[in-house]
Amino acid sequence: MNVLGVDACGKQGWIGIRLMDGAYAGSLVDIRLETLIERAGEVHAVAVDMPLGLVERGWRAADLAARALLGVRRSSVFPIAPRSVWEESHYRAAADYCQELTGNRLSQQAWALKPKLLEARACWLVDERIHEVHPEVSFHSLAGGVSLAYAKKTWRGQNLRRSLLAEAGLVLPDELGEADRVPADDVLDAAVAAWSAHRIALGTAARAPEVPEPDAEGRLVEIRY
Repeated sequence: MNVLGVDACGKQGWIGIRLMDGAYAGSLVDIRLETLIERAGEVHAVAVDMPLGLVERGWRAADLAARALLGVRRSSVFPIAPRSVWEESHYRAAADYCQELTGNRLSQQAWALKPKLLEARACWLVDERIHEVHPEVSFHSLAGGVSLAYAKKTWRGQNLRRSLLAEAGLVLPDELGEADRVPADDVLDAAVAAWSAHRIALGTAARAPEVPEPDAEGRLVEIRY
């Protein structure tokens, strides 16, 4: 069973980690998500670390559920604004509109996701293999329901995450090929997304929230793990 885990990696575009039957099977890096998925070949599930489903009003229940689950790591989940907010051209207008629809302004950190969020959402709407994941939620599950003590950009945090993946059978080699120049935290995020993709393909993945909301296009707004 082949699956793909994907994370955004700045100007390099997207990094993908491929698994075959749960084991590492290679890395891909591409400026376009659609191209990266095409290059991965026939995969049963694609897990992407990016908000995909959008609601019409209020904050997404998926983000609220994920933040409640993570405890000390809750700040890693940004509340994602309603669909129409992302149609605005400038941050100030988007933040004002978000205030109208949710009661709070959109953060600049969340607004910075816009180009890749819209790119990933466009792929999601036409490819049912694609699912939204969040690395910290996946690592929380991988660690037995415990939030990780160290942040992903720290030395101890990265070693802990790599060890958890290895214990689950996903051993990342020292040489990754295409992903050798990608920051380590993005590699680890893509790898744990692939771990979740494998669970999705097997039908064993959980979801937040347990009862998802519908997206305007009819798909479910959920974070899988």
